[in-house]
Amino acid sequence: MRVLKVATCSLNQWAMDFDNNMSNIKESLRRAKAAGAAIRLGPELEITGYGCEDHFMEQDTITHAWECLKELVAGDWTEGMLCSFGMPVSRGPELYNCQVLCLNRKILMVRPKMWLANGGGSSELRWFTAWKQTDPHLDHLLLPPDLAQAISQPTAPFGYAYIQFLDTAVAAEICMELFSPVQVHPELALHGVEVFMNASGSIHQVQKMERRLRTITTAMSARGGVYMYCNHLGCDGARLYYDGCSCIVANGDVVAHGQQFSLKDVDMVIAQVDLDKVVNLRVSLSSYREQASCKNKVPSVFVPYKLCHSFKLQNSISTPIKVEYPSREEEIAMGAACWLWNYLRRSGASGFLLPLSGEVQTCSVAAIVACMCQLVVKEIENGDEQVKADAVRIGHYNDGHTPTNAKEFTKRIFYTIFMGTETSNETSSSSKQQSRLVAEEIGSWHLDIAIDGVVSALISLFQTLIIPRKENGGTDDIDKSAIVKIRSRTRMVVAYMLASVLPWLHHNYKSGFYLVLSSTTADQGLSGNLTKYGCSSGDINPIGSIHMKDLRAFLKWAAVNLGYSSLAQTHQTNTLHSLERGMTDEQLSTYGRLRLTLRCGPVSMFQNLCEKWGANMSPTQIAQKVKHFFKSYSINRHKMTILTPSYLVESQTCEDNRFDQRQMLYNPEWSYQFRKIDQLVQQLDSHLPNPQIQN
Repeated sequence: MRVLKVATCSLNQWAMDFDNNMSNIKESLRRAKAAGAAIRLGPELEITGYGCEDHFMEQDTITHAWECLKELVAGDWTEGMLCSFGMPVSRGPELYNCQVLCLNRKILMVRPKMWLANGGGSSELRWFTAWKQTDPHLDHLLLPPDLAQAISQPTAPFGYAYIQFLDTAVAAEICMELFSPVQVHPELALHGVEVFMNASGSIHQVQKMERRLRTITTAMSARGGVYMYCNHLGCDGARLYYDGCSCIVANGDVVAHGQQFSLKDVDMVIAQVDLDKVVNLRVSLSSYREQASCKNKVPSVFVPYKLCHSFKLQNSISTPIKVEYPSREEEIAMGAACWLWNYLRRSGASGFLLPLSGEVQTCSVAAIVACMCQLVVKEIENGDEQVKADAVRIGHYNDGHTPTNAKEFTKRIFYTIFMGTETSNETSSSSKQQSRLVAEEIGSWHLDIAIDGVVSALISLFQTLIIPRKENGGTDDIDKSAIVKIRSRTRMVVAYMLASVLPWLHHNYKSGFYLVLSSTTADQGLSGNLTKYGCSSGDINPIGSIHMKDLRAFLKWAAVNLGYSSLAQTHQTNTLHSLERGMTDEQLSTYGRLRLTLRCGPVSMFQNLCEKWGANMSPTQIAQKVKHFFKSYSINRHKMTILTPSYLVESQTCEDNRFDQRQMLYNPEWSYQFRKIDQLVQQLDSHLPNPQIQN
């Protein structure tokens, strides 16, 4: 029996923070060695952080990565343990996303990524070159002089290959290569590779965890093998949250699985596997044997070293485990909460401020912040010293006191403000009461303030300077929408003023600032139902890629599972958003999926909606709705350029700064496309039994 102990680790890295990243890497190495692991796998680009983006184009970034690798390889970190480190590597004008495989103070191989991730939050093609050389040979990478001298190794094998040890074969399959149409591991398996190491930078999206794990288990159950999957954890500086979930799969069975939503800096997953079972599965498949006999040649690096050990009773083989998948609502809560905490602790801020209107959007954000505070207190109770130190610093605890109660911690770091005016429907007693009720239940430091004076002054100025006088000496009425925008923009100004001043007063005149949270939804961004530079603005937004229909379901879940019963009442309330501009929440969600995820233009959206809504609407009605949506979308597209940076929890988002990179100036008439829709309507109507009654 060939027994192998392996370790994968999810690391909470921070782009360009080499000290933080090295600290986490070394801690993972310490834990892996202490557990007796023969292989340690870290996440993709772990040395620099995955989210460096255009910093990858700076030579300093590449230089610092090599300096850090030198510290790891020249020391005793890789003694007796195969280690895979992720970092960028340049070869002349080419820059590659690589895994560097090291053992016993030597670099065994540098493996460049062959299929790059692009879209959905990743833009690797902007920075990296994909390795496309398929010749059965390896290149030699000239190592930096300082590193070469430190380890007495001038070059390292570079390219697509596997490592052949005395007792097994190991290979890398980097992130996207697992999910590409032509995968890497099947060919490697035919060459006898038994252990696959996947260093990944996979972001959290709702229900993605199940799809990811299903891909891995299906691959290994069909071909046999041990699959080590490793991922980043936390927010490394962008709008994305990496959800960990490092795992070890043996012949299709999950034998170890890490946390998905964690505030830890290092989450280690360790398992002990029997490699003879891999051979047993493979030889039982006649097709496997036949295909292995005529495989294409893949180069290898031979290392005269044994990774396995004999079976001992005190070290049992890891057995299959059952993985529980969270609900959609739980993923919204936990993913956004972890993202907020990572952003808060690294931003230098003392907390968050939220304009709380008592409606679905703002109450959802309040619930997510409260969920974050619950997670922080729970991690402190579990003994996480880093979370404890961050919470003490952010919450301004003194004399050895620490957070022990989520509600008390919430009051220290979270302000909610209800900003009302006498003439606004939003200031009705029910909205004001609901905001106060939610604030009291979650524990935020709450204020009710009236902004009538500021709004009246602006309206008066507007009347004096802009509105033309009538012949009778009076003035024209101000457009109601303009007044609403004045209120909205006033709330934004007041919110930022309070975010700067209140922490100073609240914490005994100590310096500090609060991050203003936006509560604009994906629906509002898609339809443009928001005021530019109004109360939709903020520093960050945890719900910017979530639809209203999902937020309603989330609040219903949160009322029960987070213990805030007042949220159930918010879930039942109607909002201005429900039927705004003739589009329901459900319809807007459908428009968003078709426009942003399926990339539908007006004509293809019309055709899709005829299939979806044809039983209840005529083609003419559907055409009217599609035209109405695209006109609204086009007129308001410019607003997407200034949307608050949002946590990407769904594959669709309207924020054009990083994700939805379409132009901001459209012809709202869409004359060619709408004419095609009209032609299709005529064709479809002609085939209806009684077209005259369909409208």
